[in-house]
Amino acid sequence: LVHSAFAALSRLRRRRGQRKQPMAAQVKKNDLQVAQNGTQNGAQNGDDLDLCRVQSEPLSHDEAVAFVTSGDCGAIATFLGTTRNNFDGRPVRTLMYEAYAPMAESKMKEICRAARSAYGVRKACALHRVGEVKIGEASVVLAFASPHRKDALNACAWAIDELKRVVPVWKQEVYADDG
Repeated sequence: LVHSAFAALSRLRRRRGQRKQPMAAQVKKNDLQVAQNGTQNGAQNGDDLDLCRVQSEPLSHDEAVAFVTSGDCGAIATFLGTTRNNFDGRPVRTLMYEAYAPMAESKMKEICRAARSAYGVRKACALHRVGEVKIGEASVVLAFASPHRKDALNACAWAIDELKRVVPVWKQEVYADDG
C-alpha cells in the first residue's frame, strides 16, 4: 500500500513536471519572505510561537521542549549540538563562540517562521550559546512541535543546516596541543 502511494505521487509529479527536491529546496522563497514579514493567511506574527535566544549560560534542552510542547501537537523533534573532543584529527580542549546577538536572534526567528510556514510546525525554539563551550556541553538547541513527526523532523533537519548557513555565529576551536 505504501509503495503504491509513493508510485502514485511520483506519477502525479511527473504529470505536473515536478521532481522530488532535496529537503532544503522544499523551503521556497515565499516561506522565507513570510518569515521576514511575519505573517501569511492571517497567521500570528510568531512572538508567542517562537523562542530564539543567544546566551552565555548553559543551554537547556528541557526549556526548549517545554516551550514547544502543545496539546495540538503529537510530535516534538529536537537537535542538540554538542562540543566534541576532536576536529580534523586534532584533540580539542574547548570551543569559543562569538556572535552578533541581535542579528543572530533575528535570523533564528526568520528560520523558525519559515519552518512554521513550510513544514506546518506550530511552535519552534532555537537557542545558541556564546563564550566558552566545554567538551560535551551544548552549543545549539533546536526544538520543533507539529501535529505529525515527519514535519517536525524535516523542520529540525532543515533548520540546523539553515542556522549554520545564515546565522552570524563564529566558532573557534581551542586545541589541546596548542600549549
